[in-house]
Amino acid sequence: MPSRYLARPVRPWYARGSSAHPRRRRWSGAAGDERDPQPLGRLVSRMASQLGWNQRLADGRVFGQWSSLVGDEVAEHAQPVSLNDGELTVRASSTAWATQLRLLQRQLLARIAAGVGHGVVTRMRIQGPTAPSWRKGPRHIRGRGPRDTYG
Repeated sequence: MPSRYLARPVRPWYARGSSAHPRRRRWSGAAGDERDPQPLGRLVSRMASQLGWNQRLADGRVFGQWSSLVGDEVAEHAQPVSLNDGELTVRASSTAWATQLRLLQRQLLARIAAGVGHGVVTRMRIQGPTAPSWRKGPRHIRGRGPRDTYG
């Protein structure tokens, strides 16, 4: 019998290749692949870098981790107010603590850079506590305020 009349052997679907059974799941194998399950932190980090959120997240980290960045004692007497273009504005609870923070400014900048990354905070502006305003109402008269009647 000639060979052209013989039936061709049929290979099973799992031996035909990937295009033979399109619904079959392809496994990534022993090596890691982007199709493998990923930790949530890695996915969020990748998404933040793709969307350009890294700088804003670093800025938020300064406010969220303030006490762990500068220490509990400093955080008890100083609070971050704003962060614009690398300048962190900090409000102290008293003028003595404002002076102390000005003296510790280099160490605080080094701690913040170690915690959130270099270049996030490049300089600090330290403010003392705000004084109460004696200006009341829309029709205010210029002058020394209530102190001018005491003497």
